[in-house]
Amino acid sequence: MFVSGFTIVRNAIRYDYPFTESIRSLLPLVDEMVIAVGECVDGTRERILSIDSSKIRIIDTIWDNELTRGGLILGQQTNLALNACTGDWCFYLQADEVLHERDYPRLKRAMRINLNRPNIDGLSFRYHHFRADYFIRDPLPYRRQVRIVRGRSGVRSHGDACGFQVESRKLRSRSTGAWVYHYGYVKPPSRMAAKMEYFLRIYDGYQVTPGEKLKAEDYEWDLRTCEPFGGSHPQIMQARIAAMDWQAPSVHLTPRWRNHRFWSGLAQKNTRTFRRWAEVARNLILPQGGGQRKAS
Repeated sequence: MFVSGFTIVRNAIRYDYPFTESIRSLLPLVDEMVIAVGECVDGTRERILSIDSSKIRIIDTIWDNELTRGGLILGQQTNLALNACTGDWCFYLQADEVLHERDYPRLKRAMRINLNRPNIDGLSFRYHHFRADYFIRDPLPYRRQVRIVRGRSGVRSHGDACGFQVESRKLRSRSTGAWVYHYGYVKPPSRMAAKMEYFLRIYDGYQVTPGEKLKAEDYEWDLRTCEPFGGSHPQIMQARIAAMDWQAPSVHLTPRWRNHRFWSGLAQKNTRTFRRWAEVARNLILPQGGGQRKAS
């Protein structure tokens, strides 16, 4: 079994991504590590080269400003990295996602067990999403995502690279039981504000200008749906956690079961999901053109 790791990065130092921790957390599980590096102004590429691993293979890329709407550039860059993978399994992590070392045995086992099950397209993970602080967890965002996909199977990243699909259908996946630790919203306030401004450009179609000055204003986290995190973090994150030099907002974190804002948000989220399901069902039941069936 040969395993490829892959990821994309661009100006990850500027926006304070834990990208070296992410890469290092994946290296023990892969035989090669393909990294698509967009044009950078902050030394990100040099930082990757400083990682002492012969597994790393950099692909230099140019971000197409015509794709900076709806986050499509992220999916396009992810597919460039995926195209260069040669493994039986292709293991994807985004630059703010880190693996816990305690999950390594179960991940190796999941890949080995499912290798000869061609009906399985990918393997999924559960998620810890952190906000403002390393010990504040938001349980409301997506709970599961596929991060390991079968190589040379037609699997493609779609949309803004949050998920994968095969020829417009969802993947047939199995759960690994492992966790991804997502740190995208744990940064100093100025870096968080700069990242969100940058994302507005990626998602709203404005020209991406990575050399612009960072915004110094404070970023206001919304922690109303959050809960305390009492678990352990990946060992590779310990130095970054110890170096935290900003103050998270003072907030009283309520357990999930009695946090009405969590349940309200969950109901709204599920309502959107039900509406999507209803639309799919309607399209399957009604004839082409959307009209109602006539009684025979």
